[in-house]
Amino acid sequence: MFEGVYTALVTPFRDDRIDYAALEGIIEAQVKGGVDGVVPVGTTGESPTLSFEEHKEYIQRVVALVNKRIRVIAGTGSNSTREAVHLSTAAQEYGVDGVLLVNPYYNKPPQRGLIAHFETIAKSITVPAILYNIPGRTGINFLPESILELLDRAPNIVAIKEATGDIAQMMRVIELCGDRLTLLSGDDNLLLPVLSIGGKGVISVLSNVLPADMKKIVALYNEGKIDESRKLFYKMLPLCRAMFYETNPIPVKAAMEMMGRCGGDLRLPLVRLSDDNRAKLRQALIEYGVKL
Repeated sequence: MFEGVYTALVTPFRDDRIDYAALEGIIEAQVKGGVDGVVPVGTTGESPTLSFEEHKEYIQRVVALVNKRIRVIAGTGSNSTREAVHLSTAAQEYGVDGVLLVNPYYNKPPQRGLIAHFETIAKSITVPAILYNIPGRTGINFLPESILELLDRAPNIVAIKEATGDIAQMMRVIELCGDRLTLLSGDDNLLLPVLSIGGKGVISVLSNVLPADMKKIVALYNEGKIDESRKLFYKMLPLCRAMFYETNPIPVKAAMEMMGRCGGDLRLPLVRLSDDNRAKLRQALIEYGVKL
């Protein structure tokens, strides 16, 4: 169901408030770029610094602006199962096509706790759910055998955003779960390897900046034009790396500002891109051919 390119949307701010005027332009650029969907209020959307009210309103606004032209997968995960249920059920009421559930962070539950956490959230909703396994942010790795056990308990879990960076683990997930679970890359710079092992797409940071090009990599690969897909991927790879000069979403916010898509403001404890990295990012964008 969830294959292709999904953009992990930034949350634009102006004077420390969400800039909904900028959001409208961002959404239109994504639709025009041909992505399959957008993911509001994930890590790239600075979800830890949004209030509950902002979190829910942002999802509502994105659903309204998209207006069913592409899919909307709302980030509704939390390290509190109750909070994740609250956000997920609200997002379902707003008309999202699915929810994205990150590993519970900081409290580091055992595998059986992870299974119980995701099962409880999934059973509170009827829309599809996507797992988000990112140990580098959460301090806990959801293992393939545990994922398989969860699928038996919660059939509306249909995909996983895999951001372990461990191709062998991703292969094990596909080996165990097969067609029951769609695997999406959670790292832009691993998109091509993930496609090669059976992944079906990406939830992307860089597609905020280059939605059409990111979509083209996946489309070419799926059409069997592997060499063309590889060539474009390697052309984009320096920019994929540039998105992580500093903690995401600091660089992508800077790139969006350079392109005039939105302001570069972030909420503390995140801060604006350093001058040295800003100069490097600008050069990488220019070398790729992005008009600034």
